[in-house]
Amino acid sequence: MECTKEYSRNGKDCGLPIADCRLRISETESTFNPESEIRNKKGVSMKMHRLLALVLVLAACAPVPAHASDPVGIYAVVEKVVFEPSESAPERIQIWGAFALTDGRSGDGYLPAQRGYLYFTLTAGKEDVCRKEWNDLKAVAGTTQGVGFGGRYMANGRVRKPGEKAESPDVYPVMMGVTRMGSMHNQPQLIAELRQALK
Repeated sequence: MECTKEYSRNGKDCGLPIADCRLRISETESTFNPESEIRNKKGVSMKMHRLLALVLVLAACAPVPAHASDPVGIYAVVEKVVFEPSESAPERIQIWGAFALTDGRSGDGYLPAQRGYLYFTLTAGKEDVCRKEWNDLKAVAGTTQGVGFGGRYMANGRVRKPGEKAESPDVYPVMMGVTRMGSMHNQPQLIAELRQALK
Protein backbone atom coordinates (compact mmCIF):
# COMPACT_ATOMS: atom_id res chain seq x y z
CA MET A 1 0.00 0.00 0.00
CA GLU A 2 1.38 3.41 -0.98
CA CYS A 3 1.65 6.47 1.30
CA THR A 4 -1.31 8.83 0.91
CA LYS A 5 -1.46 12.59 1.28
CA GLU A 6 -2.61 11.99 4.86
CA TYR A 7 0.93 10.85 5.67
CA SER A 8 2.81 13.26 3.44
CA ARG A 9 4.60 16.13 5.20
CA ASN A 10 4.80 18.38 2.17
CA GLY A 11 1.32 17.83 0.69
CA LYS A 12 2.53 15.46 -2.00
CA ASP A 13 2.59 11.67 -2.28
CA CYS A 14 5.94 10.47 -1.09
CA GLY A 15 5.69 7.22 -3.06
CA LEU A 16 6.79 5.07 -0.07
CA PRO A 17 5.00 2.33 1.80
CA ILE A 18 3.10 3.63 4.81
CA ALA A 19 5.52 2.03 7.27
CA ASP A 20 8.54 3.58 5.55
CA CYS A 21 6.79 6.90 5.25
CA ARG A 22 5.98 6.98 8.96
CA LEU A 23 9.57 6.03 9.75
CA ARG A 24 10.88 8.89 7.62
CA ILE A 25 8.48 11.33 9.29
CA SER A 26 9.50 10.06 12.72
CA GLU A 27 13.18 10.43 11.87
CA THR A 28 12.63 13.96 10.56
CA GLU A 29 10.66 15.01 13.62
CA SER A 30 13.26 13.55 15.95
CA THR A 31 15.93 15.95 14.63
CA PHE A 32 14.05 18.98 15.98
CA ASN A 33 14.43 19.41 19.73
CA PRO A 34 12.78 22.58 21.11
CA GLU A 35 14.73 22.45 24.36
CA SER A 36 18.00 22.16 22.47
CA GLU A 37 17.08 25.13 20.31
CA ILE A 38 16.25 27.20 23.40
CA ARG A 39 19.57 26.27 24.99
CA ASN A 40 21.42 27.24 21.82
CA LYS A 41 19.69 30.60 21.69
CA LYS A 42 20.42 31.21 25.35
CA GLY A 43 24.06 30.27 24.76
CA VAL A 44 24.39 32.75 21.91
CA SER A 45 22.63 35.38 23.98
CA MET A 46 25.00 34.82 26.92
CA LYS A 47 28.02 35.06 24.62
CA MET A 48 26.74 38.33 23.21
CA HIS A 49 26.21 39.73 26.71
CA ARG A 50 29.70 38.68 27.77
CA LEU A 51 31.21 40.24 24.64
CA LEU A 52 29.32 43.48 25.26
CA ALA A 53 30.44 43.52 28.89
CA LEU A 54 34.07 43.03 27.78
CA VAL A 55 33.81 45.91 25.30
CA LEU A 56 32.40 48.19 28.01
CA VAL A 57 35.17 47.26 30.44
CA LEU A 58 37.87 47.91 27.84
CA ALA A 59 36.29 51.27 26.97
CA ALA A 60 36.20 52.25 30.62
CA CYS A 61 39.86 51.30 31.08
CA ALA A 62 41.05 53.06 27.95
CA PRO A 63 43.38 55.98 28.77
CA VAL A 64 41.83 59.43 28.45
CA PRO A 65 43.95 61.73 26.25
CA ALA A 66 45.80 64.16 28.45
CA HIS A 67 45.31 67.87 27.99
CA ALA A 68 48.18 69.15 25.84
CA SER A 69 50.61 71.53 27.53
CA ASP A 70 50.97 75.09 26.27
CA PRO A 71 54.33 75.01 24.44
CA VAL A 72 55.01 78.78 24.66
CA GLY A 73 57.83 79.87 26.95
CA ILE A 74 57.14 83.61 27.26
CA TYR A 75 53.93 85.59 26.90
CA ALA A 76 54.37 89.32 26.55
CA VAL A 77 52.78 92.67 25.87
CA VAL A 78 55.67 94.65 24.37
CA GLU A 79 55.99 98.40 24.95
CA LYS A 80 59.24 98.95 23.07
CA VAL A 81 62.41 97.25 21.86
CA VAL A 82 65.99 98.54 21.87
CA PHE A 83 68.50 97.06 19.40
CA GLU A 84 72.21 96.97 20.24
CA PRO A 85 74.56 98.12 18.87
CA SER A 86 72.29 99.27 16.02
CA GLU A 87 68.90 98.52 14.50
CA SER A 88 70.45 97.71 11.12
CA ALA A 89 72.80 95.04 12.50
CA PRO A 90 71.55 94.07 15.98
CA GLU A 91 73.47 91.63 18.15
CA ARG A 92 71.44 92.15 21.31
CA ILE A 93 67.93 93.30 22.13
CA GLN A 94 66.11 94.80 25.10
CA ILE A 95 62.40 93.93 25.06
CA TRP A 96 60.41 96.20 27.39
CA GLY A 97 56.91 95.50 28.62
CA ALA A 98 55.09 92.93 30.77
CA PHE A 99 55.99 89.24 30.73
CA ALA A 100 54.71 85.91 32.03
CA LEU A 101 57.36 83.20 31.85
CA THR A 102 56.59 79.48 31.89
CA ASP A 103 56.93 77.63 35.19
CA GLY A 104 58.77 74.90 33.27
CA ARG A 105 56.30 72.16 34.25
CA SER A 106 53.84 70.22 32.13
CA GLY A 107 50.52 72.00 31.68
CA ASP A 108 49.51 75.64 31.28
CA GLY A 109 51.29 77.14 34.29
CA TYR A 110 53.06 80.51 34.09
CA LEU A 111 54.71 82.74 36.64
CA PRO A 112 52.90 85.94 37.66
CA ALA A 113 53.09 88.74 35.11
CA GLN A 114 55.99 91.15 35.71
CA ARG A 115 56.79 94.53 34.26
CA GLY A 116 60.40 95.14 33.22
CA TYR A 117 62.55 94.04 30.31
CA LEU A 118 64.16 90.98 28.79
CA TYR A 119 67.74 91.20 27.56
CA PHE A 120 68.90 88.78 24.89
CA THR A 121 71.83 88.10 22.61
CA LEU A 122 71.84 86.23 19.30
CA THR A 123 71.73 82.44 19.29
CA ALA A 124 74.85 81.05 17.62
CA GLY A 125 74.04 79.54 14.24
CA LYS A 126 70.51 81.05 14.24
CA GLU A 127 71.33 84.72 13.92
CA ASP A 128 68.98 85.34 11.00
CA VAL A 129 66.09 83.64 12.78
CA CYS A 130 66.70 85.74 15.89
CA ARG A 131 66.74 89.01 13.93
CA LYS A 132 63.54 88.08 12.13
CA GLU A 133 61.76 87.40 15.41
CA TRP A 134 63.15 90.61 16.90
CA ASN A 135 61.64 92.54 14.01
CA ASP A 136 58.32 90.77 14.68
CA LEU A 137 58.50 91.93 18.29
CA LYS A 138 59.27 95.46 17.17
CA ALA A 139 56.19 95.38 14.89
CA VAL A 140 53.82 94.73 17.83
CA ALA A 141 55.54 97.08 20.29
CA GLY A 142 53.14 99.68 21.69
CA THR A 143 50.01 97.97 20.32
CA THR A 144 48.98 96.07 23.52
CA GLN A 145 48.83 92.96 21.34
CA GLY A 146 49.80 89.90 23.34
CA VAL A 147 52.44 87.63 21.80
CA GLY A 148 54.22 84.43 22.68
CA PHE A 149 57.71 83.13 21.93
CA GLY A 150 60.36 80.84 23.39
CA GLY A 151 59.62 77.31 24.62
CA ARG A 152 58.08 75.80 27.76
CA TYR A 153 60.98 73.48 28.54
CA MET A 154 63.94 75.65 27.55
CA ALA A 155 65.85 78.53 29.10
CA ASN A 156 63.86 81.71 28.47
CA GLY A 157 65.97 84.26 30.29
CA ARG A 158 64.62 86.37 33.15
CA VAL A 159 62.60 89.52 33.62
CA ARG A 160 64.86 92.36 34.73
CA LYS A 161 63.64 95.28 36.78
CA PRO A 162 63.32 98.64 34.99
CA GLY A 163 66.23 100.14 36.97
CA GLU A 164 68.56 97.19 36.44
CA LYS A 165 71.62 97.74 34.25
CA ALA A 166 71.58 95.90 30.91
CA GLU A 167 74.47 93.45 31.11
CA SER A 168 75.15 89.72 30.70
CA PRO A 169 72.37 89.11 28.19
CA ASP A 170 70.60 85.75 28.03
CA VAL A 171 70.65 83.67 24.85
CA TYR A 172 67.50 84.31 22.84
CA PRO A 173 65.19 81.22 22.95
CA VAL A 174 64.52 80.14 19.36
CA MET A 175 61.58 77.76 19.23
CA MET A 176 58.44 78.33 17.15
CA GLY A 177 58.63 82.00 16.28
CA VAL A 178 56.54 84.90 17.54
CA THR A 179 52.84 84.07 17.74
CA ARG A 180 49.86 86.27 18.51
CA MET A 181 47.87 85.43 21.62
CA GLY A 182 44.28 84.33 21.16
CA SER A 183 41.84 82.02 22.94
CA MET A 184 43.95 78.85 23.25
CA HIS A 185 44.86 77.37 26.64
CA ASN A 186 44.57 80.14 29.28
CA GLN A 187 45.78 82.94 26.99
CA PRO A 188 42.78 85.26 27.60
CA GLN A 189 43.53 85.29 31.33
CA LEU A 190 47.25 85.78 30.77
CA ILE A 191 46.84 88.71 28.40
CA ALA A 192 44.51 90.40 30.89
CA GLU A 193 47.17 89.98 33.61
CA LEU A 194 49.89 91.31 31.32
CA ARG A 195 47.91 94.43 30.42
CA GLN A 196 47.06 94.98 34.07
CA ALA A 197 50.78 94.82 34.96
CA LEU A 198 51.44 97.72 32.61
CA LYS A 199 48.96 100.07 34.35
